[in-house]
Amino acid sequence: MTKTIPFEVAGRVGEIEFRRYPPLVFASVDTSGDDSGFNLLFAYITGKNSAKNAIPMTSPVITAAKIPMTAPVVSDASTMSFVMPAGKTPEEVPEPLDSKVRIVPVPEREAAVITFKGKTREEEVKEVETRLLKGLRDAGIEPAGEVFLMRYNPPWTPGFLRHNEVGVEVKR
Repeated sequence: MTKTIPFEVAGRVGEIEFRRYPPLVFASVDTSGDDSGFNLLFAYITGKNSAKNAIPMTSPVITAAKIPMTAPVVSDASTMSFVMPAGKTPEEVPEPLDSKVRIVPVPEREAAVITFKGKTREEEVKEVETRLLKGLRDAGIEPAGEVFLMRYNPPWTPGFLRHNEVGVEVKR
């Protein structure tokens, strides 16, 4: 059974749930807007690392759009991340052998999340993202980061059984 990253529910507004996440460590790969990073990350957690050890899979798999900070042009690239087991620090996870895989510390944060079922087709994810941002705007809460997608199930899980979420960091 895949472990899920821990969080504490900090409130609700309509369909939006507010969650507090502890500090986490991500193994991340830049992709070209598709799921091409999955194989690199899977290789890393199954032993393509300095310790040559397997790292337990943790859900969700997180995908976020990457927007360049120095240009007004939005990139079509994104970042895919696997969450390392809870309580690990960047120094405690093995070094990736592939330079495309980065170990990224993520500080404690609060996120606003909407849960949905089904496949994560672009139009469905955009629709949930729109609802999330509108719900936050209506509640007078500003996003403090970029929107991200969290997928909890393997690709062979039927759509009606899949658990997905769209979230964004917030400061309340």
